[in-house]
Amino acid sequence: MPLKLILMRHAKSSWDDPLQSDHDRVLNARGRDSAIALGKWLRKLEDVPDETLSSSSQRTRETYELLGFDAEARFSRSLYLAGADLMLRELQNATGKTVLMLGHNPGISEFAERLASKLPAHARFLDYPTCATTVFEFSSDNWQDVGFGQGVVKAFAIPRELI
Repeated sequence: MPLKLILMRHAKSSWDDPLQSDHDRVLNARGRDSAIALGKWLRKLEDVPDETLSSSSQRTRETYELLGFDAEARFSRSLYLAGADLMLRELQNATGKTVLMLGHNPGISEFAERLASKLPAHARFLDYPTCATTVFEFSSDNWQDVGFGQGVVKAFAIPRELI
């Protein structure tokens, strides 16, 4: 069975409290709806994670909760605003067969682009808007062997297409 990565940017967050730190920002109503819709879409595709690697930010935690999965989750400060190289190193330590990784731009869009063996034709793939999600497959049986340019894009969606 090939390895699968579900790579998701956090859902839309609120900017209502100007004194709140970026790390502690919560989701807004549109973001909550988006996360729920993406969870339903992934279940419809039968792509349900058995492990989650996520930034420790409040908006990634809320996104994960609203997806409605029971996967073992690890929330790491190192994934908060991480770049593509660090995200790859974190992924290479995964143990699940289907891993959900939740992160932030600009790192997550760079990571998606560099992982793909062929970019999808979708107009929004390279800017990776909030809650954008790519399902990648890798022919490897071990995450340690996964590298840039090896991911086959099986699906890509943005919330606007699902709601």
